[in-house]
Amino acid sequence: MLSRRQFLQSLVAARLCASTRPSAAAIDRRTLVRRHNPRLREIDPLCPLSLGNGEFAFTADVTGLQTFPRLYADAMPLCTMSQWGWHTRPLPPSIKSKILRPKFYETYGRKVGYNTSSEGQTELFNWLRENPHRLHLGQIGLCLVADKVVEIQPANISGINQQLDLWRGVLKSEFKLFGEPVSIITAIHPEQDLLAVVIDSPLRNLAVRIAFPYGSPAMQAADWNEPDKHQTRIITHEKDRALIARQLDADAYFTTVEWRHEARLDAEGKHALLLTVGPRARVEFVVAFSQDRPGGALPSAAQTIAATADSWETFWTEGAAVELAGSKDNRAIELERRVVLSQYLTAIQCAGSLPPQETGLTVNSWYGKFHLEMHWWHATHFALWNRLPLFEKSLRWYESILPRAQELARSQGYRGARWPKMVGPAGRDSPSPIGPLLIWQQPHPIFFAELCYQSHPTGTTLQKYRELVFQSAEFMADYAFFDKRAFRYVLGPPVIPAQENHPPAETWNPTFELAYWSYGLNVAQRWRERLGLKRNAEWDRVVRNLSPLPSKNGVYLAHENCPETFSERNYDHPSMLGALGVLPGDGVDKGVMRRTLRETMERWQWDKTWGWDYPLTAMTAARLGETKIAVDALMMQTEKNRYLANGHNWQRPNLPCYLPGNGGLLYAIAMMAGGWKNGPNTNAPGFPADGSWSVRADNFRLAD
Repeated sequence: MLSRRQFLQSLVAARLCASTRPSAAAIDRRTLVRRHNPRLREIDPLCPLSLGNGEFAFTADVTGLQTFPRLYADAMPLCTMSQWGWHTRPLPPSIKSKILRPKFYETYGRKVGYNTSSEGQTELFNWLRENPHRLHLGQIGLCLVADKVVEIQPANISGINQQLDLWRGVLKSEFKLFGEPVSIITAIHPEQDLLAVVIDSPLRNLAVRIAFPYGSPAMQAADWNEPDKHQTRIITHEKDRALIARQLDADAYFTTVEWRHEARLDAEGKHALLLTVGPRARVEFVVAFSQDRPGGALPSAAQTIAATADSWETFWTEGAAVELAGSKDNRAIELERRVVLSQYLTAIQCAGSLPPQETGLTVNSWYGKFHLEMHWWHATHFALWNRLPLFEKSLRWYESILPRAQELARSQGYRGARWPKMVGPAGRDSPSPIGPLLIWQQPHPIFFAELCYQSHPTGTTLQKYRELVFQSAEFMADYAFFDKRAFRYVLGPPVIPAQENHPPAETWNPTFELAYWSYGLNVAQRWRERLGLKRNAEWDRVVRNLSPLPSKNGVYLAHENCPETFSERNYDHPSMLGALGVLPGDGVDKGVMRRTLRETMERWQWDKTWGWDYPLTAMTAARLGETKIAVDALMMQTEKNRYLANGHNWQRPNLPCYLPGNGGLLYAIAMMAGGWKNGPNTNAPGFPADGSWSVRADNFRLAD
């Protein structure tokens, strides 16, 4: 992980390399950011506020801690999560082997196996999907201690005034508890998995409970009903410090608590600790979580708050910025709010050493695992916003699982590396009726590497990512099947496109995937040339003879065997738009894409979409010069395009936050405000130029 100094140096270097067209007037970044500070004056179970550093996050209720977990449990659970914090439940005794029998699909004269069927092996299928799952490391909340421990109820507090200072990354929570004032400041250290808390209150019986759950694959990432399945041991206990060891089956971690002023730490039952505040009106403490046994003193709460403020000021000062507040369009201030909060949320949730899960480090979705096809939507925006170091941290993980990706390709009879879909840290592809048949994540590492090269066009960048690029391209070229009769290369069957509602055995040549195959192989060839290598003849042959993008009645189809794009299946992702928008448009007829865009806006079932479909549509509209449609797509009033007060993109009750929506929004805004290569040489080329929008953009990199 980069130190704060290294991160600052990297951002400064990135800013010097910016290739955007800056607006004339300077942006007052502090004012821009702070006018969108989330402020809560009542309890809203959908809108807890999170703090984090990309590796570790803590989500708090209106007390600044996790005092009312049950109230939030089925809305937006209050979790403490890290990139390393995972749990695996033991294999049930009834399962004798972890090896799943694949389902075989007819693939041009041979059988290829995919882990898509649970038939006759449901228990193993489900265990492999659910394990490992991300773990809620510990719940930290207020309680009262008199003759016994008393739970604080929501009705006991009033006068709520909570504000997240985005510029400093510090959460301040003020309220009255039984009529007495309480003020709590909460922060996360920028370089350690450490929570700092400062409590001021005249209450003499206030205490902080630190409770530890068993692991769960559920959204809450915690099971509080299995006390005998895990262990919590205080292994050292000093005057102002305690070290706690945690054991959950084969998984272990440590928690360290340090405090200042008069307080006492005691065990409460098997899996909780009580930090009881002394007679003073102020207590400061820090809680650190670590995979390995820690050594040495921790930074104090005051030191942590200062370091956090310095780190966040650097984040907001460097990188790109866009201001929309002077616009006449009444949607501008809301769009600006979404943009500011999305920068914050993706920085704390999507900028770690692993690709992020779709709900980041807030709650669990799909058992805490991450979806590699979504990595694009979470994190590519960092490159365009001149924050490339935040993106590159997660790219190292692909190198670690390259042997596994190569083995997956070999097991199916292909060369190169086939990247999995739904995985945990080890990179093992999870079984699913859909996931193993997706292919649109395959060119992602090539796209990612090219983003890095565009920011740092050096031999070091080329050497760092060459194997990811070449192994991805090798699989892509081998996966494409040459149809001798039609003299063309075909993708699938079996294949499931990005629009996932198509049967794999009846699907081939999806539009977006065809364009991505062409783009990816062409970029891989450029990498060979940059490295002084000859072009790969097979890759050229595949690109040259790749099937054309399928269309019918003047619009692009989801895939070649799809009778109509706008039929009963016009829901889920309108992925055909991505061929010109996400991508620069290899093989795209702009007239056909323009008709496809307009039909999509009018006829798509937008209530059955996902949060990143709106920026997907906006990017296509921007490249076509349909700037009004671009804004309309970003601000469409639908349930799936709903952004909560905390900035999260809500999707459904068991998916209350969806960071691909936030990240996609930032990529679209970077294009619309900062521009793209070979695009219009004007300020904010993706916004209407009719005077309704005032866009001030600074320090963006051009999209490809």
